[in-house]
Amino acid sequence: MSDTLAFIRKRYTELPVATVIEQLQESLAAAHAVLSAPTGSGKTTLAPLALLDSPTFLGKRILMLEPRRIAARAAAVRMSEMLGETVGNTVGYRTRVESRISASTRLEVVTEGILIRRLQHDPELTGVGLVIFDEFHERSLQADLGLALCLDLTELRDDLRLLVMSATLNAAPICKLLGSAPHITASGRSYPVTIEHLPPRNQNSPLASQVTYGVLHAYQNLTGDILAFLPGTGDIHRCRQLLNEKLPEAHILPLYGNLSHQEQDRIFRRDDDRRRIILATPIAETSLTIENITAVVDSGYYRRPVYDHGSSLNRLTTFRISKSSADQRAGRAGRLGPGHCFRLWSKEVEHSLLAQTPPEIIGADLSSLVLELALWGVTDSGQLRWLDPPRSSAWETAVQLLQSLALLDRTGHITTLGRRVATLPMHPRLGVMLVKGVTLGLSWTASLTAAILAERDIIKGRDSSADLEERVRLLARFAQKPTDIPPHLDKGHCRRLVEDAKGWLAQLASPKESRLALNEIGNLLAFGYPDRIARLRPGSTNRYQLAIGTGAVILPTDPLCGTELLVAPQLDARQGDGRIFLAAPISEDDLYTHHTHLIREVESISWDSREKRVNAEEETQLGAIVLKRKVLTDPNQEQIGRAFLEGVQQSGSEQLPWSREAREIQARICALRHWQPGKWPDLADTTLMEDLSWLAPYCQGMKRVERLRELDLKTILLSLLSWEKQQLLEKLAPSHYLVPSGSRIRLTYTPGELPILAVRLQELFGLVETPTICTGQIPILLHLLSPAGRPMQITSDLHSFWSTTYPEVRKELAGRYPKHYWPEDPFTATATSRTKKQMLSHRR
Repeated sequence: MSDTLAFIRKRYTELPVATVIEQLQESLAAAHAVLSAPTGSGKTTLAPLALLDSPTFLGKRILMLEPRRIAARAAAVRMSEMLGETVGNTVGYRTRVESRISASTRLEVVTEGILIRRLQHDPELTGVGLVIFDEFHERSLQADLGLALCLDLTELRDDLRLLVMSATLNAAPICKLLGSAPHITASGRSYPVTIEHLPPRNQNSPLASQVTYGVLHAYQNLTGDILAFLPGTGDIHRCRQLLNEKLPEAHILPLYGNLSHQEQDRIFRRDDDRRRIILATPIAETSLTIENITAVVDSGYYRRPVYDHGSSLNRLTTFRISKSSADQRAGRAGRLGPGHCFRLWSKEVEHSLLAQTPPEIIGADLSSLVLELALWGVTDSGQLRWLDPPRSSAWETAVQLLQSLALLDRTGHITTLGRRVATLPMHPRLGVMLVKGVTLGLSWTASLTAAILAERDIIKGRDSSADLEERVRLLARFAQKPTDIPPHLDKGHCRRLVEDAKGWLAQLASPKESRLALNEIGNLLAFGYPDRIARLRPGSTNRYQLAIGTGAVILPTDPLCGTELLVAPQLDARQGDGRIFLAAPISEDDLYTHHTHLIREVESISWDSREKRVNAEEETQLGAIVLKRKVLTDPNQEQIGRAFLEGVQQSGSEQLPWSREAREIQARICALRHWQPGKWPDLADTTLMEDLSWLAPYCQGMKRVERLRELDLKTILLSLLSWEKQQLLEKLAPSHYLVPSGSRIRLTYTPGELPILAVRLQELFGLVETPTICTGQIPILLHLLSPAGRPMQITSDLHSFWSTTYPEVRKELAGRYPKHYWPEDPFTATATSRTKKQMLSHRR
């Protein structure tokens, strides 16, 4: 083998990576390393083969991680061809769906999930000397996790080496993470690529139509093969159909991860001389090298997993690509000679692109990652080294979910059920459902249900029924007879889902049940989606209360409308009542039989805002759902009191039994608080309602708000003052003022303003200065009234009024009220509340 590898290195000296092989071997002999090399440089093929010959790794295996199955197989096949062998000998590959490995295999190309499973099964990676992370710039969640686990393993095995390879990765942070690892660079062979922007004429036109337009433009104006980038397989199929109609002479090939081996091989082997148009997902950006490409058509989009609150799973979401991805895609046209790249966006849009593609760990659900780490023995992400550490909020959310599914215990350690679910290649919610399905003898029903939930809907269009049972029935029928399929189903999608379901059955070594149990789907869903159990709201036929506390609504025309209990694994997660898109019925008996851990008996003492009373009941609860209620015969009186006060708070201060006297006491105390800060309590409405502990002693036994009318609020407010303060209140802020006529007239208090005395003018004759309160500190604002009680003058300077304004007022009022006393000198006149006649009678 050493001679063969030497021949390989000599034969492929034209590959750029050949120039750095010795440097790479020397670096890895001492420590980890980072290799940057463009696509087509031999990074994925020549470098790993050359490292097999390194003394550091003699007698040891090399694992190379590839982000996609198609890339793993293509790399292994190509390296085997370079060795003159068939795949599975010196070089093999292993993915979730197939394996080509033998006892003689030394270089094993694996997908990300396989690496994680290998680490969990063999935490020391026995016999492995090097782990290579290829195309690490893609920064998938599993790649980040795999690197973190391998770094943790190096604490135990100082002989294990890590090599991170990429075409576009910013090397400095990863070199630092790997302990100041050397950064080795191999320059690529590239030709200039002319960039042309072709923004769509109609921004609302389907993406497949936009790409078709770009491909036709390139086909008609250039020669050679064309590589077009689209975000997903659905776009590829639609675009292929359009191009087959317009360019029947061209060979139009799809390229995406789920292609059969035969279809994959057609990409790398030319069958005839026809021009080829390859419609690819981002897999062709860096993972695969495709020869003879002279033009690239770039849609400008890609898909990555993002947490979908509606389904509580990661969903592939379409985003604009980054500038680095755009440059990588364009570079595919400059491998053989000068090329062209047609970008289907404007220059203005290009300025807004992100510099790099965000790592998946930033926005994805972390439930699977947290479960894997718990299986590894890690309960805190800070125990490991990360390029980008998981966000603490997302980590906590994941822990809470896993605990609710009984996959983690209260301390965050993995449970027996968690260990079993962690081995399944799916979201923990679906894994729980599948494991429980096997336990109940419902493995085929559970597998089909999980397959449907893990991917997009099998029914075309968004206006279909939410009935999940019907979808499982249709998928099961397709599995038995693929030709018997209704037109509204996606046949290709159904085929992939059935393959997934069968693969899970094989992994669990579980046979199919003899009969599909459609009526058990809701029961199965409740194991994975306990928070999505929903009960019909009273008085409604389509509005539901979810166990998590939020609401949901189903279309009034849906066959499930009116079903008392549902489990809704997929719904619109907007605020308010989100629409239910997928659901299945569940019986109350199933809840009590299989999900008793979710049910609790609770004494519920709460305020009924509609009836304005306290209800004391024993409730059978499932989360926020109340399954049963009965009246409590001997409720806790302390809890009754708290609930009553909470209800009073909710109802507002107007529910307090305010009387005129109570409001006056409140106003007098609040006025004094303003004039003498810090010496008097705050009895403003808002303050009183913030803390009703002052009212609590008087509300014992009360359940209805009407009972508050029994209280004397004036006395209660006065009781908040000490006896000394009550006496001081009467002295500093009296309720009435004794005017010269002998009348006791009520003062009006408003916090922050002068007290008001509304008094007939004649009752103040003989009073020289403005009266005051609060030991002379606060003048009274006089509202001087006519004999008829009408406002005549407002003043806080009585002396000035008598001196300057009274003579004119006297003339006016004497004519209007001749029966009343209007002396010329108000300073010496006798105050009176009587008319002239009454005054004479009184003297006699």
